Amino acid sequence: MDSALVRRNPEIMSGALCFSGTRVPVKNLFDYLEGSSSLEEFLEDFPTISREQAIAVLEAAHESFAAEMNYLTCCL
Repeated sequence: MDSALVRRNPEIMSGALCFSGTRVPVKNLFDYLEGSSSLEEFLEDFPTISREQAIAVLEAAHESFAAEMNYLTCCL
């Protein structure tokens, strides 16, 4: 994932992958969406994250997943 979007620092949130420039773990976004919360609720609860940042992370995760699925489909 693009380092402009996310960063991992062992001294911030025990090395969890966080939105760049914040202490908000990316996992929180996925936990919200996996549960019954919306993107709007996530953004309200984490005002340091912009809509653009959240969407960019979701798009990057989607692209990564799609590439992995293509690999598995073609090579297994």
